Amino acid sequence: MRRVVVFAVVVAAALLRVDGSATGGPSLVTSVGAVGMTVSDADRSADFYARVLGFEKVFDTEVTGEDYERLQGVFGLRLRVVRMRLGDEAIDLMEYMTPRGRPIPVDSRSHDRWFQHVAIIVSDIDQAYARLREHRVQHVSPAPQRLPDWNPNAGGIRAFYFKDPDGHALEILWFPPGKGDARWQHHAGRLFLGIDHTAIVVADTDRSLACYRDTLGLAVAGRSENWGPEQERLNNVFGARLRITTLRAPAGPGVEFLEYLTPQDGRAAPADGQTNDVAHWQTAMVTEDAAALARALRGSACTMVSPGVIIPPGGELGFARAFLGRDQDGHVFQVIER
Repeated sequence: MRRVVVFAVVVAAALLRVDGSATGGPSLVTSVGAVGMTVSDADRSADFYARVLGFEKVFDTEVTGEDYERLQGVFGLRLRVVRMRLGDEAIDLMEYMTPRGRPIPVDSRSHDRWFQHVAIIVSDIDQAYARLREHRVQHVSPAPQRLPDWNPNAGGIRAFYFKDPDGHALEILWFPPGKGDARWQHHAGRLFLGIDHTAIVVADTDRSLACYRDTLGLAVAGRSENWGPEQERLNNVFGARLRITTLRAPAGPGVEFLEYLTPQDGRAAPADGQTNDVAHWQTAMVTEDAAALARALRGSACTMVSPGVIIPPGGELGFARAFLGRDQDGHVFQVIER
């Protein structure tokens, strides 16, 4: 039986409405796979994720040729992909050896709509923060924040935002007992445990659900509205009030919508953004029928980026068929059939 991966969205076991009721068809996506990000130097990034955050290298390969150019939408590419694993989850570090894209804007903010991060679960956030300080990471939050108890969905959770060497936002996250997946309470002495979710900033949650829920079949797993000084300092956005919606597939990390109710001056993603730009992210999803998922996108709230389903000849990246799609805010996903 063939399996399929999709970069940048999440899907559920059955097509679900926000209230969790079935919409009548089977989901085309069975799990979320690796979260990919474009990097300027794969060796530097791989060293950072391994040495600082405990990731392990799974593979390191290069691809080139017309099929990958059509898949990624970049002419003349030579692409190096380094997969790094933490626990059961993985990230793909994608270095475009040619052509080079643009760096992340130096004035990027947490509420700009090209924002995306991965949330790395830790067993002890004070120890994890001390390790980050030891390696002199760039802060986004001034310090780890404890979300207040008045918020029943988030109270007691502790979190901290920081950046990797290219400026990609990352989060370390600690769940108290009774919150988050129960597996995060079983760590066997490990400090960095795995990836709980990837978060994307969206302009309008309901509009985004038309892509992720109604077209791709994501299940809405949780909702919260967060505000207050702790949330402001976590995101480093004064006056932040967020509508947060978490979507999940049967397996793999979740996808979390971050809609800023205030402030609303977050900037849209550049219309000319390319996958070789270092601000680019893509999240892997698994499905059994890439062609069916491509058909589902036609006329939907999501759009195709690739000209169709691509069948690269070598299978170097572990898939047989793939295509890229995009949501209304510019976040990219890549469907891959193994």
